[in-house]
Parts: sequence; C-alpha cells; structure tokens
Amino acid sequence: MSTPAEVVAQPAPRWRDLVAGLCVAGLLLPEAVAYAGLAHLPVTHALTAVLVGLALYALFGGSRFAIVSPTSSTATLVAAAAVSVSGSTVLQDGAAYVQAVLALVLLCGVMLILLAFAKQGQLSSFISRPVLKGFAFALAISIAVKQLPDAFGFPLPAQLVTDPVHVLYFTLGHMELWHGPSVAIAVAATLLIAALHRKPQIPASLLVIVLAIAAAYLGNLKALGVQEIGAIEAVTLQFGFPDLSMPQWMRAGELAFGLVMLVFAESWGSMRPMALAHGDTLDANRELLVVGACNTASALLHGMPVGAGFSATSANAAAGAVSRKSGAVALVAVLATLIFALPALHYLPRPVLAVAVISALWHALSIKPLISLWRMNRDRVLLVGAALAVLFLGVLDGMLASVGLSIVIALNRFSQPVVHELGELGSSRNFVDIHVQQGALAKPGLLILRPEEPLFFASAERVTAEIGKLLRARPGVKAVILSLEESGDLDSTAVDCLVELDQQLKSLGTTLYIARAKTTVRSLLANWDPSGLGQEQRMFWSVADAVEFAQQR
Repeated sequence: MSTPAEVVAQPAPRWRDLVAGLCVAGLLLPEAVAYAGLAHLPVTHALTAVLVGLALYALFGGSRFAIVSPTSSTATLVAAAAVSVSGSTVLQDGAAYVQAVLALVLLCGVMLILLAFAKQGQLSSFISRPVLKGFAFALAISIAVKQLPDAFGFPLPAQLVTDPVHVLYFTLGHMELWHGPSVAIAVAATLLIAALHRKPQIPASLLVIVLAIAAAYLGNLKALGVQEIGAIEAVTLQFGFPDLSMPQWMRAGELAFGLVMLVFAESWGSMRPMALAHGDTLDANRELLVVGACNTASALLHGMPVGAGFSATSANAAAGAVSRKSGAVALVAVLATLIFALPALHYLPRPVLAVAVISALWHALSIKPLISLWRMNRDRVLLVGAALAVLFLGVLDGMLASVGLSIVIALNRFSQPVVHELGELGSSRNFVDIHVQQGALAKPGLLILRPEEPLFFASAERVTAEIGKLLRARPGVKAVILSLEESGDLDSTAVDCLVELDQQLKSLGTTLYIARAKTTVRSLLANWDPSGLGQEQRMFWSVADAVEFAQQR
C-alpha cells in the first residue's frame, strides 16, 4: 500500500513535464522567428519545422530531453548552401531560393535515413568535438554581430560585404547611424532577459517578446521609427516536392552532405551528454533515423532543417522534464499560440527580435569550453582553425574546411605511427615497451615490435620501413615478432606491405611471426597467403607463445 507521501509524489513527473513543455514553447516561438530570419525565409517555414520536429520526435525519439526544432547553425548553413544551389539570393529570386532550401532539407533527411539503415550512427565522429566547439563559437559570434544593425535600428549599405568582420567594423565606425529609440529598446530587452534568465523555469525570451508586442501596440513604437517584423503568414502544412532542375539537384546533393554532418553532430552532441548525465542509454542509429524522418517530413511540408539544438534541449532538462511528454506539451502550446495569437506577432520590434536571437546563442558565446580545451593542450589547431574558417570563409565553406581539417589531422596522426620494441617483464610472460617499463628485457635473437596505430593504407608502408630500419640496427636477429593488437582489420595495402615485409625478411634469413592478431586478420592472411605468412604456425594469440615458438626454432 502506498504511503501518503508516495501518493502526493506521484503526480510530480506529470507536472514537471507540463512546466518544462511550456518553458520550451516559450523558447521555440522566438527562436522560430529568429532562425527564419537567419535562413532568409518567411517565419511560416520555421513554425512548420517546429511543429513537425516536436510531433515526430515526441512519438519516435529516444531521448527524454531532446527537442527537435530549427537551430541557428543549420539555418545559417542552409541559407549559404541555398544561394549556391539556386544561384540567387532570396531578394533576387525568392521562389527559387525557397525551393533550393527545401531540396537541401529533403536530401539531408533522406541521407540521414539511409545512413541509419546502414548502421552508420558513428557518423558524428567525423566532426570532432574541438571542431564543433570552434564552429559553434565562431557561428554564434557571426550571427550575433549580424544582429547589431537590427538591434541598433539602421540598415546596412547594399554594397557592404556581410561577413561579420565588415559588419562589426561598419557598425562601430558609424555610430551616428544608430537609432536612439531602437537602441534604448534593445538595451531594455537585454537587461530584462538577463534578469529573468536567473530562473530557468521562466520563459524569459517569450515574456520579453510579449511585453514588447504590448508596448509596440499601446505605445505606437513604429511612429518613433522602430521597425517591426511585419505580418506573418498562417501555417498551412501544404505537401509539396521541391522543384529544381537536374543540375540544381546534383549541386544540392553535393552540399547536403555538409548539412547532414552538422545536423547529426549537433543533435548527438546535445542528446548524448544529457543521457550520460542522467544514466540513460541512446541508440545512435535510431536517433539518426528519427532526425532524418523529421527533416524529410519538414521539407515535404515546406519547413526548415531541424535538429536537437543545445539551447532548447538544455532548457528542457533545466526546466525539469522527465520524459518526451514535455515535447508533446510544447507542441500543444505552440499550436495554441499559432491559432489564437499569431496576428499579434507582426507588432514585434526588430530590436527585441535581435536581442532574442543573441540570447538564444548565449550558451554558444561562452568561452569556458574553449579555455578548458586550450588548457588541456590538445587539438588547439582544430579549435582555432574551425573558428577562423567560419569567420573568414563563411558558414558553408568554413564547415567543409573544418571537417576536412579534422580528417587531414586524423590521417596525419595515423600515418605517422610509433613502433615500440617490447621486452618481457621478468618471467611474467608480459611483454611491454622496453623504453618505458624498467626491468623489461629484449629477447636475444628476437625483435619484438608493436605498432601503436592500426595498419592501413596511410601507415602500412611507414611501419614496414621502420621495422626494416630497426632490423638493420640489430644484427643477429633470427626472427621478428609483430604484435598487431591495434589492428582490428587490414586493408589491401596493409596486407601487401606485410607480405612484402615477409619476403624481405626471408631473403635476410629472418622469419616474421604475427602475434595478437584479431580473428578477421588471421582469416584474411590465411586466405591470401596460405603458404607464407598465413600459415597457422606463424600466427599466435599471444606474444609469449610466439616468443616461445621462435626460440625453439
């Protein structure tokens, strides 16, 4: 029988999901307006994406904290990619630009679904965490700087290059253009949001937006020269397939891969830490599939790209969510707002919207994660390179350059392997690095080596060359024992290099033995070189067994 305390405690999770859902809705509505502006799209596309993301993830997602909706990074990236696909900006040909955005989102969703079926949930690892941190920080700076003209109430010259460096320089160098009432409203909104952020349960941005709309309506701020966002179309959820030419589809396919990488890396980077912190388990392939379905549905219903953004996901957790029901509550709250309060949004002052955008990015503008990584003295090149690439190359090229930098550094690290010589620690049959472990002694007549990285096309030739160098420096060696414990499998280049090494050693009167090879490696060598290196008596499960056999020969 339940105690009175237990009876009282039972409704708590439901109320926590209700409160969290309302807080999330209060964040998503201003973010939708803001991120639509980043993507140069009508707000209805962002609102459609919010509805689709919330609905599908609440039904099929695995994380109880993740909120799938438009994000600042995907909005900015898809805007840059759409210009490349359509060949025009939204001002030059708005219809072609929108079709390009929808095509990119659709291809992104389809690619994510295909990758999920192929069990490629590890896709997010191609964007390392330092790259993601540097990218997010630089992107947040870029977006925040580009909000300054709206916040201060002045237009940028049409001929001005709109990268963040030029925008910041122009803004600070032309203070006489700042509009006094707009600046005052932006400062007031900033102070109020900062004060309200001390209480995570209060939807600060939504509350400030409501107050700003009321002030604009009652105080006629437009008469003072304060710009409003204007009328917002109602969300209709119309089904439609993007209309592009074949060359445009091909170009969209090339650029969609960068969006795929960003969507899942950002989503997984938001979901996984929350799951680890609360003892939950997540299936990366399932999340890949659900996020892909959300993007596919969003595109077919004329929405923006979506992902599990850090701001909404962390806000959901901070507000006390205990299940995916908080997402369902947020969906109902957003729908109610669209039905009953959508017309009022056109009074929203642009300076307040600009402040809301910067507020949504506040977590990404924090330098604490960057300082922490810098103090670790690891991956500094990735961190700085990703940030500089976004700031000076733009979002799209910066993203691709950052991913390329990650791959180049990884290949460079793997292609410069360290080969350690092993010796036995006393008579323990444990073989360790003789240059690190005191008391480890090399075996007379034997050269026992262990590559510290997997053998593959970029490292195999260097490993075999290093083995040859060590062998020439050690006369009288009758056998070389190569421990392949770091290689889960071998590609064709690695196999060829091992066979060539075996033949080279044989010509010198030295025998090559393989130790600690995985089953896949043993089977491959046995099938490819059955009369040579693949012989059973030349492959051993332990280094000690290989040493014992070689000493008896």
